[in-house]
Amino acid sequence: MNTVKTFFHKHFKILIPVFFLLYLIIGACVPFFCYQPLSPEAKQQIREREYYQNSPGPERVMLLETNISAWEERIRMIQLAEEEIILSTFDFRDGEAPRDILALLLHKAEEGVQVKILVDGFSGLIRMEGRDLFYALSSHPNVEIRIYNPINPLTPWKTQGRMHDKYVIVDQTVFLLGGRNTFDYFIGDYPTDSRSYDREVLVYNPEPEKGAGPGLLQLRDYFESVWNLPVCRVFHDSPKLAERKGVKAQMALLKDRYDTLALSRPDLFSPERASHIQYYNENTLEAGKITLISNPTHIYGKEPVVFSAITDLIENARSSVIFHTPYAVLNDYMYNSLKEAASQVPDIKIMINSVENGDNFFASSDYIRRKKWMASMGIPIYEYDGGMSYHGKSLVIDETLSLIGSYNLDLRSTYMDTELMLAIESSGLAAELTGHMDNFHKDCRRLLPDGSYEIPDHITVADVPVWKKAAWAIVGFFMKPFRFLL
Repeated sequence: MNTVKTFFHKHFKILIPVFFLLYLIIGACVPFFCYQPLSPEAKQQIREREYYQNSPGPERVMLLETNISAWEERIRMIQLAEEEIILSTFDFRDGEAPRDILALLLHKAEEGVQVKILVDGFSGLIRMEGRDLFYALSSHPNVEIRIYNPINPLTPWKTQGRMHDKYVIVDQTVFLLGGRNTFDYFIGDYPTDSRSYDREVLVYNPEPEKGAGPGLLQLRDYFESVWNLPVCRVFHDSPKLAERKGVKAQMALLKDRYDTLALSRPDLFSPERASHIQYYNENTLEAGKITLISNPTHIYGKEPVVFSAITDLIENARSSVIFHTPYAVLNDYMYNSLKEAASQVPDIKIMINSVENGDNFFASSDYIRRKKWMASMGIPIYEYDGGMSYHGKSLVIDETLSLIGSYNLDLRSTYMDTELMLAIESSGLAAELTGHMDNFHKDCRRLLPDGSYEIPDHITVADVPVWKKAAWAIVGFFMKPFRFLL
């Protein structure tokens, strides 16, 4: 006993941080070690859900395929706001495009529009805390920012529940939803070190005076359910912040930025509401039923609701399915469910990033170890090698139903994070989305059942340095017990 006491006394300064690190790691992991099964009630609800009405609905849709269109449509729709703007995002970072958005939001708040911003706790801590740019908005009386599940190292068992949703709602008129986070990597064409492809869909209500359309109502109800969760905390809303020198400076910069933007893009900043309405009427497509699919919103292990809804749709497809996801990290349940569903479809393909092309190091490490296992699923897998990482999460089913949103085909999106997919019945949207998907397929190599590749002549697979290959192998091995985090 004396020997043990002596050891602890001698190494006290080293042991305390080691024990605290273990406390953090174990606390963060334990709630997610066991995957939550889908309850019979949830399974029944998924099977009974209808995605088709075979007639036009009140809302119209537009595909936002480029980062420039994502910037333009955010500006246009926010400019239309007269009562309320809602912005929900997983990651909000300082940058050129975010400053444009913040400038417009501040301008609208000055006009009396109520602005609500919901950001995940990890981004809130890493990207927003201590930054006068965000305080310039949060301190405004017409702006409220809330943080979903703020990071607290004293309660590590709460830290892994993340909000992965990305959408913007303006009044009862228009909303967009998809996979883009709010920074230059995804939005706009400002110079940046790297950029990614992504995708969103815009939903427009031509007659807001009659009330919100069904798609917007579903998303608005979902937003309220998350906004009012006890785990959401208000982000620095004290009016006294507005008196700080740095915050005042940021407010002035944002106001100047708005004026500059308005002069440079009069087409987007036109005060003539009729011109924007005409634009939406001319550039949107007819849609039938619109259905929001969502994971549970609490912060602990989740039932795989979005994944199960997707596999149910695949299993009931009549002719074809195209599934795009940045990467694929599956457990046995997901593998078997997807394999069984796909066996019912005459024509199905999945596209992911190749490990050389993607930007998720940990997902790549896992995929390399399980490539042959994935190939044995019997689903044609195409690996994108276009040179820029692909972040889109989309499906087209039977050339009629399109799904666009935030869900990645991985364990984290399936069991840990909040996720949204919007299912839209529209042959026009499906045809346009299929065209873009087909263009990506031209720059893909196909994974064959034995783990080898069928590579088009024009594709040159990027060389990967030896150190990175070794790092993939090492990380993939040591991450095996922690795959649920991927």
